[in-house]
Amino acid sequence: MSGEQPLIVSDEVREALDRGRPVVALESTIIAHGLPRPRNLRVAEELEELVRAGGAVPATIAVLDGRPRIGLDKAQLARLAGEDGIRKLGHRDLAQAVAAGASGATTVSGTAFLAERAGIRVFATGGLGGVHRQWTRTQDESADLRLLARVRIAVVCAGVKSVLDVPATLQRLETLGVGVLGFRTAEFPGFYLSGSGEPVDWTAGSAAEVADVLRAQDALGGPPSALVVANPVPTEQQLDPELHDRVLDRALAACEREGVTGQAVTPFLLDHLVQHTGGASLEANVAAVRGNVRLAAEIAVAYAS
Repeated sequence: MSGEQPLIVSDEVREALDRGRPVVALESTIIAHGLPRPRNLRVAEELEELVRAGGAVPATIAVLDGRPRIGLDKAQLARLAGEDGIRKLGHRDLAQAVAAGASGATTVSGTAFLAERAGIRVFATGGLGGVHRQWTRTQDESADLRLLARVRIAVVCAGVKSVLDVPATLQRLETLGVGVLGFRTAEFPGFYLSGSGEPVDWTAGSAAEVADVLRAQDALGGPPSALVVANPVPTEQQLDPELHDRVLDRALAACEREGVTGQAVTPFLLDHLVQHTGGASLEANVAAVRGNVRLAAEIAVAYAS
C-alpha cells in the first residue's frame, strides 16, 4: 500500500464532487449478502437508476481487491453480486481488508466511513444496526452506532432493524449525540413496519427542510456526527404487523434454543423472517430501500443547491 491512494473514486463521482453536484452513497451489503441472486444485481442497478432519476449521482461503495471504491461500474457491480467469497466489511474491518487485498461489501458503518472520507454528505440504506435485545446480558450492540457519532453524514433509513431493541437504540443514539429526524412522521419507523411505536423529537416535511438541517450542522461546527433521517416504508408496502410480531417471536425463541449469539444473531433472525413470511419481509425491505434512495437523491439535490 506504500504510496498508493487508499480510496479510488470513480471519474463520474469525482467530477460531481468537484463541481458541487449532488451525490448519494449506497451501501453494498444488500447486494452481496442481503438479496438472492440474480435479483441482487437487478436491485443494485435499479437503486442507482433511482438516484440518477432524482438528479443525483450514485456512488455504490465496496472494497475490491483491497481497494476501497467510491462508485462502481457495471462490471464491478456484477462482480459484487455474483462472486463467491465476498466478505462483509464494517469500518473496523477496512484496514485488514485493504492490507490483505480482500474484496468485501460495506455495511452501514463501512459505507458511512468511506463516504465521508470521499466528501459525500448523503447516504441511503435500508435499516440501521442497533442495540440487540437482552443487551444487559450480552452487551451486543452494532458498530453502526458509534461510527455514526463520528462522521458528518445524513443517513436516510427506515429506522433500525425491527429484530433489535428499538427504544434502547434510540436512547443510545441520544447518548452518542446522533440527531434523529422523522421524515413526515412523528413516530420512528420500524424497518419492515411503518412505525415502531416510539416517538421522534423532530420532523421534516420536505427534502429542502432536511437540507436546511444539514447546512445548520455545517454552520454550527462542533463534534462531527451523523443525522439519521428516518423515512417510513409506505403503509401499503409494509410487512403485515401481526405476521411480523408472530414470526419474530418464533425467531427469537429459535435463536435462544439454538444458542445463536454475537454477530450471527441479526442474520439468523432476518433469514427466519424471510423464510416464515413467504418472502414478504424481503419485499418490505426492498420497498423501504427504494423509498430511502429516492428521498436521499431529493435531499442531495436540495443540499447541493
